[in-house]
Amino acid sequence: MTRIIFQTTGGERYEIDAANGTTAMENAVRNDVPGIDADCGGACACATCHVYVDEAWRAALPAPSEMEEDMLDFAYDVRAGSRLSCQIRVSEALDGLVLGVPERQG
Repeated sequence: MTRIIFQTTGGERYEIDAANGTTAMENAVRNDVPGIDADCGGACACATCHVYVDEAWRAALPAPSEMEEDMLDFAYDVRAGSRLSCQIRVSEALDGLVLGVPERQG
């Protein structure tokens, strides 16, 4: 299991043990992390699972695909480190990953 930490804008932390091979979004939904709506169910067809990858973890993730970048155009308050959590595949290398949840989804 890999530990992922979701932080809300209100300062709440949700530490989740995630199975490798799943996505950060799947784990957020299973664990009722507020602010991760995941309307498309992980098909990279919306931006309602938008997160901010902590700066210390950005280099550990592969670059976003063109499709993900296109979907981020619809996200609320896109910043450096903005990603769709449905596109973040959990692996042992991401143990301790910190993801910020935006104030609202696009």
